[in-house]
Amino acid sequence: MRILEASTAQLDHMVAVERAAFGGEAEAQLVRELLADPSARPWLSLLAWAEDRPVGHILFTAARVPDAGRPVSAAILAPLAVVPDAQGRGIGGRLIERGAELLSGSGVGLVCVFGDPRYYARFGFTAATPHRLALPFPVSPEEAWMVRAFGPGLLGAVHGTVVSADALNRPELWQA
Repeated sequence: MRILEASTAQLDHMVAVERAAFGGEAEAQLVRELLADPSARPWLSLLAWAEDRPVGHILFTAARVPDAGRPVSAAILAPLAVVPDAQGRGIGGRLIERGAELLSGSGVGLVCVFGDPRYYARFGFTAATPHRLALPFPVSPEEAWMVRAFGPGLLGAVHGTVVSADALNRPELWQA
């Protein structure tokens, strides 16, 4: 399996993976919106390939913590998708880790995600609320709002409201 950075030229592959993984258009449409959203830049999109077929996709988009008290570069992980016949093989985890490697190398300090705490905790994510990192609106369940820091001393020292790209700035996206 190979994990490669994807460009907008591969949008059809990204959308196909999202559609297959989630069984509908919502996440595929979200990917389209995020890639067209100037407030989501810079973004990082990765495709996992098994032979010549895309089997996984992950998208990280820019986020800000304007009231953090100190400058910090942040990103939101959304969405993460693996096609059904390739699930359970560690592809999602490999996409997360490759994204983390690239983001931390580019100076991103925090990555936030809204997802299953049992899954994302395996990849270094922890509940964001105890670290005083919030969204501009309520999330439910609260423990699904998670953060991973790249570098010591960020969690606890950086806190405030995490402002996502405009395409993600819809309360209904942050409810399970």
